[in-house]
Amino acid sequence: MKRIGVILSGCGVRDGSEIHEAVLTLLAIDRSGAKAVCLAPDMELNEVNHLTMQETGEKRNALIEAARIARGEIADVKDAKVAELDALILPGGFGAAKNLCSFAFDGPQGAVQPDVLRLVKEMALAKKPICAICIAPSVLALALGRDLAPQLTIGTDEETAEAINATGSKHVPCPVSEFVVDREHKIVSTPAYMLAGSIAEAAVGIEKAVKETINLIG
Repeated sequence: MKRIGVILSGCGVRDGSEIHEAVLTLLAIDRSGAKAVCLAPDMELNEVNHLTMQETGEKRNALIEAARIARGEIADVKDAKVAELDALILPGGFGAAKNLCSFAFDGPQGAVQPDVLRLVKEMALAKKPICAICIAPSVLALALGRDLAPQLTIGTDEETAEAINATGSKHVPCPVSEFVVDREHKIVSTPAYMLAGSIAEAAVGIEKAVKETINLIG
């Protein structure tokens, strides 16, 4: 059975993984006959009240919060080994741009969380497929843009696309129901809630992107 690493960044669209996108990703992996291996960094994040969408001033732990989505079956990303994974998927949510990297604050000058950076770079070096959803392509852009100049999409937002291009990556406009695949580097991306107006819309592109990612496994 193929093992697909899924890097989560917390639990909740404003301070962690977008829950719809994460669950749709896990569902698509399962429907494809593969096994999801949930991972998250062991790090603090700034908590957001998802009723008011305001920061509370409190801290939470990304790994502990992501365990809610994974039903407890999750590991610290620092312990993930490329040899034990066939592909890697990063769902979106602001946590991807705030916790997995600093793109939300620093744009194309941002940095990737060290453990996430290590795993992404090692997967790319091993030529194993990587998929990024919604704003998560920003993580790949910061991690791989300078060295690989991968083709990525976050949909059609011009300002975000310009920031992606400024990393050395190449942004490709894409509708919500489709995905972009960089076959040379085995990188797949889809807009999801960067464009989606409903969970049903997000599901279409995510399922296609996950299926393509698994198809790219050598």
